[in-house]
Amino acid sequence: MPSRIRRAFDQRLKDGRLSPDPAQGSALAALERLERDLGRKGLFGARPEVRGVYLWGPPGRGKSMLMDLFFACAPEPKKSRAHFHAFMARVHDLIGRWRKGDRKARQAVFGQSKGDDPIAPVAALIASEARLLCFDELQVTDIADAMILGRLFQALFDLGVVLAVTSNREPGDLYHNGVNRQLFLPFIDLIRDRCEVVSVAGDRDWRRERLAGRQVWFSPDNAEARAAFEALWSELKGEEPEEPAHLAVLGRDIVIARTAGSLARATFAELCARPLGPQDYLAVAGRFHTLFLEGVPRLDPAAQQEARRLVTLVDALYEAGARLVVLADAAPDALYPTGVGAFEFERTASRLAEMSAVDWLARAPA
Repeated sequence: MPSRIRRAFDQRLKDGRLSPDPAQGSALAALERLERDLGRKGLFGARPEVRGVYLWGPPGRGKSMLMDLFFACAPEPKKSRAHFHAFMARVHDLIGRWRKGDRKARQAVFGQSKGDDPIAPVAALIASEARLLCFDELQVTDIADAMILGRLFQALFDLGVVLAVTSNREPGDLYHNGVNRQLFLPFIDLIRDRCEVVSVAGDRDWRRERLAGRQVWFSPDNAEARAAFEALWSELKGEEPEEPAHLAVLGRDIVIARTAGSLARATFAELCARPLGPQDYLAVAGRFHTLFLEGVPRLDPAAQQEARRLVTLVDALYEAGARLVVLADAAPDALYPTGVGAFEFERTASRLAEMSAVDWLARAPA
């Protein structure tokens, strides 16, 4: 009898929501195996040890789509799905609460209070919430993450937690050239030991194909344009859940409220009316392959600061080769026609036009 994920996958092929891709076969088989293992019972009702799955490969090959299907179909009732950055942000918050909390505060959050090492109580809390952890886009660039991952996941695995994860990198390439990387190597060994590592590296980039040739600049901002903007967001996001993303920039927490994997959606007010700077926009461009930016107004001379921030944001996205989908009151060359910096804004208008062209969308990384 076909597994749940196989039936769901085949139904989407039949409905035309997916297209056949042989490169996804090994990943689908691994997730089928994991689905079966999660449903098995050990002797006397005990839960057997289950080996997880680590899917890796270039962006746009369907890893997140497969993870969506697997999470929906997995028979484990205690399960959690999150972007890896969001998970680690919560881990660091819990570590801070353990270190700063008194006995009463620790007891209220963790159900225990003794000891100085936060890893064991943090792992116990996470394991009490979910036996199955599904992560999108595991990548490690932060030394604070690198230094705790091995101990944290050893504790989680010891508590019976099972991991299903996607990443753009093979485990051995995680935290490549990172500071004190030798201290991170046990985590790589742990992943290889406790997860089946599967490459998903077909020739077709499904995200890029869905976006190539599509309209990505919508103006004026009316009902018809908004409907098209919303439809494109829904199509690219698919069934992946939206969640906030936290970007650590120079000791500050920059929150992008609506994200789905490497897709981000924000308003002009959120990104350009706030006092954000080049490092913030570089962090956005480095974290997301596509930004949906809505509510971009026609700027008057009094909005020179907002115009300057838009210039900086576009520069960061342009240099990163990211994609930009915009819902605006006007075409790029009519957004900021007069005011301080309007002459310089002409270069930004030119870049916005280039980023809306077919050849840009075809070559930009997913």
